[in-house]
Amino acid sequence: MTEAGRERSTGLRYGWTTGACATAATTAAYTALLTGEFPDPVRVDLPNDRHPSFALATEHLEADAASAAVVKDAGDDPDVTHGALVAVRVTTGPRGSGVVFRAGEGVGTVTKPGLPLPVGEPAINPMPRQFIREHVAAVAARHGGTGDVVVEVSVENGAELARRTWNPRLGILGGLSILGTTGVVVPYSCSSWIDSIRRGVDVARAAGRQHVAGCTGSTSERVVAELYGLPEDALLDMGDFAGAVLKYLRRHPVPRLTIAGGVGKLAKLADGHLDLHSGRSQVSTESLAAMVREAGGAPELVEGVRGANTALDALQQCRAAGLPLGDLVAAGARDTALGVLRGAPVAVDVVVIDRGGTVVGRA
Repeated sequence: MTEAGRERSTGLRYGWTTGACATAATTAAYTALLTGEFPDPVRVDLPNDRHPSFALATEHLEADAASAAVVKDAGDDPDVTHGALVAVRVTTGPRGSGVVFRAGEGVGTVTKPGLPLPVGEPAINPMPRQFIREHVAAVAARHGGTGDVVVEVSVENGAELARRTWNPRLGILGGLSILGTTGVVVPYSCSSWIDSIRRGVDVARAAGRQHVAGCTGSTSERVVAELYGLPEDALLDMGDFAGAVLKYLRRHPVPRLTIAGGVGKLAKLADGHLDLHSGRSQVSTESLAAMVREAGGAPELVEGVRGANTALDALQQCRAAGLPLGDLVAAGARDTALGVLRGAPVAVDVVVIDRGGTVVGRA
């Protein structure tokens, strides 16, 4: 397939979403169903004036059906579906039925309300559906078809790959989602992770949850679930993306939010960072030292924290001196969160843990 180009700031290569791959496979299969020939490579038209061409990995023509598949190229993004075979089988539907979508092997089905698709529908998101409908209509216009087709999308090993995503928690069972809003995968944009956070809030709201939690990792998630007895669909997969959680809750509030994580991650949040990844923000021992000084810590403790190797080192120094740095970090993180929420009706509490999962601070 053609290369999408490279991101100017990093030089990393763009890739294509599963939605773009499914659109290409649909276009090739429906063309073959009407003409007897598979276009290879097959060109598709995506937003922002992008017109990539995809080589077909497989093709199969029957009397009343055609199938085609392409291999997903996610570019330089560490996408779980990079290299996956995205296949589509197109059959003729009843006149007037339009495009009907089916989940083939490896594509999930929606089982919980709150997602942008009704319960029972294949997990083929709205924008990929729109792309596919537009391309089906264009092929029908070129080759004299009606545009009434059944489009069954499959992803090889999709059920296994889905276990490495948040689909099961979101109520998408049996496989992957077919995703994409522009058709392009921007390297390290983490767009699918952030989309999962948003869908997690939607599912929690649809289930009537009054309390959700955003946790930086599995240990903090376990601690919060035990502290508050929260069900799985109230646990948001925040990871490093505290800003994504807070900004979405600002527009789609839930009455109560708990933020939980290790002292290092939450020290960064307390310092105003909304992306907590180690490659995009760093713990400021200067800020921790300022907290200790403002809390009345002795000058030698302030200097010890300023020279600490890690946030955990600072925490241990303060613990030995009887100063609750964990609580100070929690309070600072809560202040940052409330600032981002801008008065949205969301009560916030923060839980800070150490590496062993012991609670070392709350606010």
